[in-house]
Amino acid sequence: MNSLRTEYPLTKDKIIQMLLAHNIQPTQQRVLVAEVLFSKPQHLSADQIKARINHPAGGGPNTKVSKATVYNTLGLFAQKGLVNEVIVDPSRVFYDSNTTPHYHRYNIDTGALEDIESDQLQISCLPELPDDVEVAGVDVIVRVRGRRN
Repeated sequence: MNSLRTEYPLTKDKIIQMLLAHNIQPTQQRVLVAEVLFSKPQHLSADQIKARINHPAGGGPNTKVSKATVYNTLGLFAQKGLVNEVIVDPSRVFYDSNTTPHYHRYNIDTGALEDIESDQLQISCLPELPDDVEVAGVDVIVRVRGRRN
């Protein structure tokens, strides 16, 4: 993970600069996806991003982005390190605009995904690794739900 951003929201000019710096052609659709993602630190699904762009108040009255375009753009952003992909389960994937080291809390009842700062959780031991590999990151999702009485 890397720390790309500290100020939110990113302006359109900053988004274009960021995309170019990561060798991503800043097409209109990619800029729209980035504007939604980098408006604040957040966790959004592809469907949520598509809905925000295609909503009349989102990308503009003539703006429509297909589901495939959103998924392809998010895949590219994740590959280039602009967002983190958080797979809560095979049917729920979030795209996290916060790329600083941190973990997650997922509320099973509400579907909300929240950050846990890295200093709030300690991992004391990792398994021994073969000599030809190294740790690239550790993903932790703490799943919670309302108390069952």
